[in-house]
Amino acid sequence: MRIAAALLHKCKTQCFQGYISISTSASISTNPYTTFFQVRRVANYADTAAGFEEMASGSHRRYYMLGGKGGVGKTSCAASLAVKFANHGHPTLVVSTDPAHSLSDSFAQDLAGGSLVAVQGVDSPLYALEINPEKTREEFRTVSQAKGDSEVKNLMSSMGLGMLADQLGDLKLGELLDTPPPGMDEAIAISKVLQFVESQEYNMFTRIIFDTAPTGHTLRLLSLPDFMDASIGKMMKMKKKLASATSAIKSMFGKGEMPQDTTSDKLEQLRERMAKVRDLFRNSDTTEFIIVTIPTVMAISESSRLRASLKKENVPVQKLVVNQVLPLSASDCKFCAMKRKDQMRAIEIIENDPELASLRLIQAPLMDVEIRGVPALKFMGDMVWR
Repeated sequence: MRIAAALLHKCKTQCFQGYISISTSASISTNPYTTFFQVRRVANYADTAAGFEEMASGSHRRYYMLGGKGGVGKTSCAASLAVKFANHGHPTLVVSTDPAHSLSDSFAQDLAGGSLVAVQGVDSPLYALEINPEKTREEFRTVSQAKGDSEVKNLMSSMGLGMLADQLGDLKLGELLDTPPPGMDEAIAISKVLQFVESQEYNMFTRIIFDTAPTGHTLRLLSLPDFMDASIGKMMKMKKKLASATSAIKSMFGKGEMPQDTTSDKLEQLRERMAKVRDLFRNSDTTEFIIVTIPTVMAISESSRLRASLKKENVPVQKLVVNQVLPLSASDCKFCAMKRKDQMRAIEIIENDPELASLRLIQAPLMDVEIRGVPALKFMGDMVWR
């Protein structure tokens, strides 16, 4: 037992001699942005510049969406990018569209509640928002119980979901929300995107960053505007045919003209708003999707499929962040050497992958502590977003 313990201690000590190593002071502050943060050791790793100067240039608004497989570090990458933008003079908003939020953990600050929260400790305004579909549904239920379904429709209209409420007709919306239909989370996220585009409240932000859900949820979010556009188109065609048939029948029996129906106008308005979101996702002048992965064959395979799906949706992708890369170790740690060899093999797969090879490769080093709080995120941002 003593020999095994000694070997384990030796391996642990040697393993971390090659990592990015950081520390905080012995007296940990409860305030995350006043915590003393010190770099103990920075290892050498591939010099892969992210092109941050280009990302930060210009005062017109830009959107960055970070996505990929679950557990690869999307939130840390998104939060560190937000901190770096804020420290370079951009009023910045970082938004989590993942139902299982991690932004609060990353900033070491309570961001729950579904409303904008100011992040402290940066040079320019930085706000964070965790979209909370459950809170939104709870608001709908409360209003429905207190004032009836007509008020629910008014609330949904104020959130950009008015057409959805209209199309539900005479259904009991409060009861419907007890078992929300598939895609409701994505619909609420889309309504928030519309608010960012249309509302005066968000005009101040020149950089908006989306910390997206794992791959499947994100692809549904990106494809929803097209799905809605096609569905609305079919509904409008069907409505025109029914209206024409109804008008013909009424004229046969000498009935008067039908009252003007505003539903078609509302459908067209919703279609235009969905088109606005779709165009935003596809506009390479204002939007960029950044894929985040780790150097394993499974993660890279999913990233390749994600890139292919984004290409079909015409979503612009230029960068691939490979997170948790082990640097060269100066020790004789066999575990470190084998792990790095395995990672380099995975990175070679990227360089030969038809979907990923053309992307700018950014290697983010593995660190020996969690990245939590603004000082740690600033350190990570300086290492990754160069």
